[in-house]
Parts: sequence; structure tokens; C-alpha cells
Amino acid sequence: MLYTATFFTVIVRLSRCLEFGDILPKDQEYDKMRPPKKDLGESTVVYFHVTVMGLDSINENSMTYAADIFFAQSWKDHRLRLPENMTSEYRLLEVEWLKSMWRPDSFFKNAKQVTFQTMTIPNHYLWLYKDKTILYMVKLTLTLSCSMNFMLYPHDTQECRMQMESISHTTDDLIFEWDKEMPLDVYGIELPQLQLVKNYTNDCTQVYSTGNFTCLEVVFVLKRRLGYYLFHTYIPTCLIVIMSWVSFWIKPEVAPARVTLGVTSLLTLSTQHAKSQAALPPVSYLKAVDAFMSTCTVFVFMALMEYMLVNILLGDSDGPKPPPEPPKPDKVFDLAAKETARMLTGQPPRPPGPTPAQIARMRALNVDRFSRYFFPLSFFFLNLTYWLVFLPLSMYSY
Repeated sequence: MLYTATFFTVIVRLSRCLEFGDILPKDQEYDKMRPPKKDLGESTVVYFHVTVMGLDSINENSMTYAADIFFAQSWKDHRLRLPENMTSEYRLLEVEWLKSMWRPDSFFKNAKQVTFQTMTIPNHYLWLYKDKTILYMVKLTLTLSCSMNFMLYPHDTQECRMQMESISHTTDDLIFEWDKEMPLDVYGIELPQLQLVKNYTNDCTQVYSTGNFTCLEVVFVLKRRLGYYLFHTYIPTCLIVIMSWVSFWIKPEVAPARVTLGVTSLLTLSTQHAKSQAALPPVSYLKAVDAFMSTCTVFVFMALMEYMLVNILLGDSDGPKPPPEPPKPDKVFDLAAKETARMLTGQPPRPPGPTPAQIARMRALNVDRFSRYFFPLSFFFLNLTYWLVFLPLSMYSY
């Protein structure tokens, strides 16, 4: 009978579901507000692991980005008891028990929104290992702020951070550390306009007026891809500038064609400049693309001003001419004597000199001829300088 009762007791224990009271200490009261310190004076260490599934929705205007992650926290709570029927390396616990247990008070410091995944079931679990280590894993979608500097845009490289900090425990009670085996795991991430060139973990523990609060961060180094801007901003802008030079080959007398071409080029370039700024916040400093677009605007404006100079040169010959002075008698006799001597010697008649209108037109044409070489060469050297300065920044590999 004794063996039978013992057998049935073992069967009942093995078949009974695990309850929260089975892991609580028997000889002492469990305080869920107090970190599990094994020795007095030591801080509780919590190890973090982050698996980044994806980065997207990088918005330069609001300076935010979205991340889809698995977030794991593990710590030892020596006050807990192991279940009597625990035979495997770990035991799956009810996640609701976390409300009655001590857990790290970590929060995402630079998060604007945190979404907990619930499809098709709540995406989190809780494990208890044989060495009394607690592992809590949760899947989250985060919208995080990212401080960006656009001074080198679109040749810029941005560093976006994901910071996790303790909200109520100082470093005297709690310390966050990265998992020693695998602190960070990032899957193959492809972004349309940015390239993830580097990612690393860091410590961001900060001193506040109330004490030192432990903090860890993940840093994503994002380099902007230049291809989109090359085909949608730089090449069209250069073509607009080159189009404005066509006026140098149009006759100076055709004012409507030259003025229309210059004004149209200037307005088109202004629209192109506004389009390049649409996705960016208004900033007070000069960006690299602003320097390029402003230089192109100056070239188009100077091409329009060149025709103003040509028109001024042409306009000098259109004014009222003074009446010719009547020849004096003595000069008439001199001219007749010279003409008689020319006829006796058989010299050909002297060709008439150019009129003031012809001289003015030649000056205007010379200005156009000079502009045909000066504008393209100047624009070429300015482009060469720009790309020699900024292209190495785009090609630099971190």
C-alpha cells in the first residue's frame, strides 16, 4: 500500500500543471520590486541580445526610422526554485508570471512608438533554465528618432541609434551588458536609397541628476546611395545649364528666342532645385546639393545677363546720329587734288569704312564667341572641383 501511494503521488506531481507558486521560494518572501542581488553590494547584471529583422521607413523630414527586432533579456534570479519535474535544460513559463516577478525596467530611450506583435499569437516567451537564468524574448516594431546632419547631402553618411536604458534603477542596483556570445544579429537588409555599411554595439550609460543609469545602444551606419540623385538631380540640372548656352549661337537680333530660352532655363532650374529639397527638413546651413544647384543657377543667370550685354552693344548704334558737317572750301580743293592724283597714278578706289552699326554688331558677336568657350570651360572646372571634393565621401567604405 505504501508503494502504491508513493507511485500515485509521483504520477499526480508529473501530470499536474506548473503553477507560479512552484517556483517561488518557500522560506522567504519574494519581493518583485527588488533586484535579485546574490551578494550585498553587487549589482544585478542583465544581458541583452538584439536580432534586427529589418530597417525601413527612413524619413529624413521627420528624422525617424522603423526597425523590426527580436529583443532578448536574460538575468539570474537566485531566489526562485526550480520545478520538481524539470528534466530538460529549460522550462517554458507563463509570460503573465512576469507581472509577479522581478523584471528589468528597460525602455527604448529614443523611441517614438513601440508596437507589440500579436499575430497570430502574442510574439513573446519566457524561459527558466536550470541555473535559474530567466530569458525573456519579445518581437517589437519600433519607430525611433535619428538625429541627422545634411551638410554633405546627398553624399552624407548617417548614424542612427537604438538606445535601451533603465528607467528607475541606477548602476548601484542594475547594470546592462551585451550578451558575450552574440550581442547583435542583423539579417541582410536592403534599403532603396541608403546602404547599411556598418553596425555595432556600444555603451551609452549617462549621468543624470538622480544618478547613473545604465544604457546600451545599437548603432547603424547608413551611407546614402548616389545613383538616384545622379540620374534625377545632377544630370538633368547639367543639361538645363547646357541648354541655356544655345543662346550664344542665336543671332543677337533675335531677342524673343534668346530671352525666352534664358528665362525658361532659369525657371526650370528653380523647379528642379525645389524638387531636390522636398524630402528634407528646412535647415539653416548650406548643403552640398545646395552649393551645386546654386552654382548652376548662377551660370544660367549669367547666360541671360550675357545677352543683356550683347543687347547693350547693339543698342549703341541705334541712337540718333548727328547731322554731317558741310565740307569747308579748302577741304573740298584738297579732296579734289587727292582724287585727281589717285586717278593719274591708277590706284584703286579706297573701300568705304565700316559703319558704327557694323562695328557694334562685331563687338556683340565677339562677346558671343567668347561666351561659347568661357561658359563651358568654367562650368567644367567647377564640376571637376565639386566631384573631386564630394565623390570620395560617397565612395568611402566604413
